[in-house]
Amino acid sequence: MRSRTIALAVATAMSASCAAPAPQGHAHEEAQPPADTRVLVRFPEAMRLHTIGNMRDHLLALEEVSTALARGAYDEAAGVAESRLGMSSLEAHGASHVAPFMPRGMQEAGERMHREASRFALEAQNANATGDVRPALAALGGVMRQCVACHSAYRLQ
Repeated sequence: MRSRTIALAVATAMSASCAAPAPQGHAHEEAQPPADTRVLVRFPEAMRLHTIGNMRDHLLALEEVSTALARGAYDEAAGVAESRLGMSSLEAHGASHVAPFMPRGMQEAGERMHREASRFALEAQNANATGDVRPALAALGGVMRQCVACHSAYRLQ
């Protein structure tokens, strides 16, 4: 009975919020979306597809790292981060072939992301020894901050 009451309350609140007028400046407004001000980076098609594949693998690696951290498998998280995101992954990703097509700022953001991933790998290994995962989580935030910065500033075509 209690779960039915809670479900009814949630459904009522949701329908009321959907029916209520959107506040000024809210995403539901009919206004045009803001202009995309990211720098357009043109890659040869094969290089673009390769780079997008790498970025998708980076996302998958971040998911695997997060899952390993949640299980307390800190060495596993470190291994995934270093081999797929860290400085040791540069050759596997063909970084030296892709970098000449990138503006300097994009190159720097990518390098910072790879360095942060290697730093995370060390902190995750430390967490295995100390039991304190907070420095590793902070370092993982540094990795993701670089991803967000690059994707906010640049777009591939």
